[in-house]
Amino acid sequence: MARTKRAAFADWTYWGRPVPGFGPSDARLLIVGLAPAAHGGNRTGRMFTGDRSGDVLYQALYDVGLASQPTAMSVDDGLELYGVRITSPVHCAPPANKPTPGERDTCRPWLVQELRLLRPTLRAVVVLGAFGWQAALPAFAEAGWAVPRPRPAFGHGTRVTLDGPDGGDGPDGADGRDGPDGADGLDVFGCFHVSQRNTFTGRLTPGMLRDVLRTAAGAAGLP
Repeated sequence: MARTKRAAFADWTYWGRPVPGFGPSDARLLIVGLAPAAHGGNRTGRMFTGDRSGDVLYQALYDVGLASQPTAMSVDDGLELYGVRITSPVHCAPPANKPTPGERDTCRPWLVQELRLLRPTLRAVVVLGAFGWQAALPAFAEAGWAVPRPRPAFGHGTRVTLDGPDGGDGPDGADGRDGPDGADGLDVFGCFHVSQRNTFTGRLTPGMLRDVLRTAAGAAGLP
């Protein structure tokens, strides 16, 4: 897709490589998507940047005070996230814009490593869509959190608390969780994906998305 461009982006030099996570390395809240869009993140080199799904997501982040601006057009547009990082289980634009289980499993070590690096500060995660949910839960387990068995089913508004490796949320932190040097619990929230199919049909409304983000931000201890 980086070679066969859309006419509207004919003058762009596409990123055309794995798209890294975006946001501060000490984030308290993580958003997990699916994969870069062929003419969005695959073009711009930043998650959810330059496509309509990103338009919905960044507007909602801005509305709840987690982003510096409501739009994301390019990597040099000045956008900043406040206490939030965005990643995905698949980092390359997939064939037909639909990630496969094979791609999900092959790319999982990168998500696991990102989770381990975020672990000292990470307190909450919003997972977008059932595919992301299925990809994220095994990654949480590999990164050290205790995932219940049977694994919790995906649903919009679902909230699951995962214990750290010692099996509990200690009293060290002001929010009732362990401090950055201790084992940390993790609140995981399910949210319908910000795909055009969901947003155009009203399955996911801006208000629904803002509600999940506000709740997750509160669980993460963000203002």
